[in-house]
Amino acid sequence: MRRLAVSYFITIAVKLKMNDYDFYIETRGNSTNTPLLFLHGFMGNGDDFHAIISQLAEDFYCLAIDLPGHGKTNINGRDDCYNMEQTGNAIAKFLDNLNLLQCYLLGYSMGGRLALYLALHFPQKFPKIILESASPGLKNPLEQEKRREKDAQLANILETRSLENFLEDWYQNSLFSSLQSQAKFETKFEIMIQRRRQNDPLLLAKSLRYIGTGQQPSLWDELKTLQNPLLLLVGELDAKFTAIATQMQILSPLVQLQIVENCGHNIHLENPERFIKKVKYFLNAS
Repeated sequence: MRRLAVSYFITIAVKLKMNDYDFYIETRGNSTNTPLLFLHGFMGNGDDFHAIISQLAEDFYCLAIDLPGHGKTNINGRDDCYNMEQTGNAIAKFLDNLNLLQCYLLGYSMGGRLALYLALHFPQKFPKIILESASPGLKNPLEQEKRREKDAQLANILETRSLENFLEDWYQNSLFSSLQSQAKFETKFEIMIQRRRQNDPLLLAKSLRYIGTGQQPSLWDELKTLQNPLLLLVGELDAKFTAIATQMQILSPLVQLQIVENCGHNIHLENPERFIKKVKYFLNAS
């Protein structure tokens, strides 16, 4: 695996211009170590993995990128620059520009869907992949159409109402019930919400319209072509994504499934210690 020549341990934040994308990225760790790229979920940014990266940077060269419509990354091109194909191609070229010919890949939720696309379309770049609470999209056109309609409705809310109202509605989803129901997560949850409030709702709407679950191409059939080891991490309390991950595991012998007890959708926030342990074990295994 080719690595950068410079070594440092402090966090470095840079914005790199590449065609229609101004990618914002933070790196931490020794750049001679194996690179590990983090892709955040909807309404998040690279800071979502701060606690995880602080524990992994000793062993890996960690890179956390803000995805289009989120954080400090800017799009200078057409709106289709937000879609999965264009974003995936841009990230692959972005890694080339950093002289990172290969790196490990970790994606959460929306970032996990994008990570799976990257793993399937650029297998030479990503020798190991971790998906946290992610899916290959929807299986048939009818499901996709229904979800596109739902995503369009949510995008319209973002465009016409306050972001605060949207956040209140979004986190009523049962996926996040375990995060809100336990007092020990109260501070973590509030910090996450404060980070979400920094987003531009109009850009979040574009993200929903172009890389939402209904808009992305279904990757179910492509799972059979997977070339590299892939770890699925799902929370025991997240019945929806546990079922999806179970179906994904059947499709390829390279897919491993780990169910994290007493966790819901956001495992890295609810139980970072267990999350880090499982990540390290998978990435360090021969």
